Amino acid sequence: MSAVVPLPDPLPRANRAPADDCTQDARVRRLRRQVGQAIADYRMIEAGDKVMVCLSGGKDSYTLLDMLLQLRRKAPVPFELVAVNLDQKQPGFPAHVLPDYLAGLGVPYQIIEQDTYSVVTRVIPEGRTLCSLCSRLRRGALYRHAERHGFTKIALGHHRDDMVATFFMNLFHHARLSGMPPKLRSDDGRHVVIRPLAYVREHDIAAHAQARGFPIIPCTLCGSQPNLQRAQVGRMLAQWDREHPGRVDQIARAMANVEPSQLADPQLFDFLSLARDPVAASDVSPSPAGIASPPGAARETAAGQAGVSSSSSAFGNPCSFAT
Repeated sequence: MSAVVPLPDPLPRANRAPADDCTQDARVRRLRRQVGQAIADYRMIEAGDKVMVCLSGGKDSYTLLDMLLQLRRKAPVPFELVAVNLDQKQPGFPAHVLPDYLAGLGVPYQIIEQDTYSVVTRVIPEGRTLCSLCSRLRRGALYRHAERHGFTKIALGHHRDDMVATFFMNLFHHARLSGMPPKLRSDDGRHVVIRPLAYVREHDIAAHAQARGFPIIPCTLCGSQPNLQRAQVGRMLAQWDREHPGRVDQIARAMANVEPSQLADPQLFDFLSLARDPVAASDVSPSPAGIASPPGAARETAAGQAGVSSSSSAFGNPCSFAT
């Protein structure tokens, strides 16, 4: 049985305010707390890690780097951060923006130059979605770079909205209950991908990026395509945020609270061997109302409660990242 990592509860509905109604100082504290908690809950960063922070020039990756830099100052363990950008040779891409920004911060950085843009636009017919091939090419380039330069972790800027959207895309289009995990080992076992923004909502990231004045570089490839499936799911989540505040957070917490015995996948739960417990079936006594009730039920309830208690304490004291 796998332990369940609880995701932070959303703010009470009456107290939840839009990002614009929050002061920047309060927002920064919340972002830092959420990122630190995600790092601690999933042990994303350990002593001596060399973390490759993938920086695209969008609001998410800027916020990721900003939070990691702030947390590193008070982190309980030493680790290294290097910003890495993949220059895909998109027409009009301002190649000077990221180097100038990172040099101004004093952050070490590396630029990978690979013309994936020409490959994608040549292979994919006009009008078709480019995201799948573009994503595979990017991932391959980043993995090769990480191996070549000895990075132990690859940090990506996906946030809570991305994770929930991916869950629904797999559900709607691939008949699969899967999503975008906070921590992932590559298929060949050589790389560990982390998503420190796993607990952070996109509207908070957008407000933070605007307040900090990050030099945003718009994407002229994936983000510019109309009618993307991800965009459609994003509109659905936005409508839920307006009409049912807290629903997206509830779904995110449900993704960390999976009960295989209550689903239907025989690969996750042994339904074939499921049968009556002969001991429990014979251990039955009449209730005062004349209805048979198993005395073992009380023991089962107590055991279940004990299991919840032991599970929540299995992680020990949270890492200082979360402070």
